[in-house]
Amino acid sequence: MKNNNNNKIIIIISVIIIVICSCGFGVKYLYNNKIFPFNQKFELSSTSVNTKIKEGIYITDVSEVVSNVMPSIVSITSKTLINSGYYGPGFNNNSQYVEGAGSGIIISNSNSEILILTNNHVIDDSEELTVKFIDDSEADATVKGVSVSKDIAVISVKVKNLKSDTLSKIKVATLGSSDELKVGNGIIAIGNALGYGQSVTTGVVSALNREVESDSYKNKMIQIDAAINGGNSGGALLNSKGEVVGINSAKYSSSGSSSSASIEGMGFAIPISDVKNIITDLMNGDSSNSDITLGIEGYMTDDLNENISLPNGFYVSSIKSGSYASKSNLKVGYIITKIDDKDVNDVSDITSVLANKKKGDTISLIVKYLYNRSYVEKEIIVNF
Repeated sequence: MKNNNNNKIIIIISVIIIVICSCGFGVKYLYNNKIFPFNQKFELSSTSVNTKIKEGIYITDVSEVVSNVMPSIVSITSKTLINSGYYGPGFNNNSQYVEGAGSGIIISNSNSEILILTNNHVIDDSEELTVKFIDDSEADATVKGVSVSKDIAVISVKVKNLKSDTLSKIKVATLGSSDELKVGNGIIAIGNALGYGQSVTTGVVSALNREVESDSYKNKMIQIDAAINGGNSGGALLNSKGEVVGINSAKYSSSGSSSSASIEGMGFAIPISDVKNIITDLMNGDSSNSDITLGIEGYMTDDLNENISLPNGFYVSSIKSGSYASKSNLKVGYIITKIDDKDVNDVSDITSVLANKKKGDTISLIVKYLYNRSYVEKEIIVNF
């Protein structure tokens, strides 16, 4: 009888404990060899997202990277002669030198010359080029080679024009791979912003393979949110390791596509992997494979008066003597409607195809021309 009373007491106490635990402390049950609380609560993880990002991707302090790379970056000053008009005999030509500012990246240091990578528009049409190094020493430079379509150039400074102290301080930049970039990767931009001297901005990769047009050439660019201003052109876009993954270009960043409006939070850089082969050619003074041109001039037919009925395409108004086009069956008056099976709706449709051509390649042109008061079509092959 006593044992029964004891059992009743134990049961009552157990029930009380269960009720108390359910109200405040919770009760755990066994399932599949795992213990779970009856009143389990689900909460968002408090683990910082940044702790899950691989080392080198998320950038906070870039001072060490910058100090290592800065000796590889130079400032470039160009002088261009601008002639705004000729007013006839007895009057002076209204000509003057205009200075421009840009940046460059040291990519080679040999016994005879220092080679520097920059944008073509930084040095285009310049009469004089001056390079300033990390120790503020300056030296004259000459153009080694250019690619207009890719907007890159290599310039040269003679080693004999530099002091030994300067040579001991400069470094050759390490070129990385832009193909390995991912959207969201941290980046660093170094350049001669607004001509005030070297400065640094940071950000992330906003987009990859962004197609941007300038001077009738379309190129795929790296879009970043770091500030790229005038003077930054030709400077280095770096990954977190300090490797050059792009060439900054204020030309694209300041204009976007064809608009002249300023754009904030949107910069562009030329992917280094896309132009490595061209850079090698330019370093050796060979521009032959960098820019294949037909040697023609003309205009788009849709730019003419609406009352004139012409096939849609590029009207050839002149052909340069000795050009690739002059060696083909292309003639003045022909209208190019397709290039390599691509419709020609804009000049950039032609230049974008040519930008990927090199010596030894061919292109197919579909043209229309007037014959017996009607337009006929034929194919023309141009050999490079």
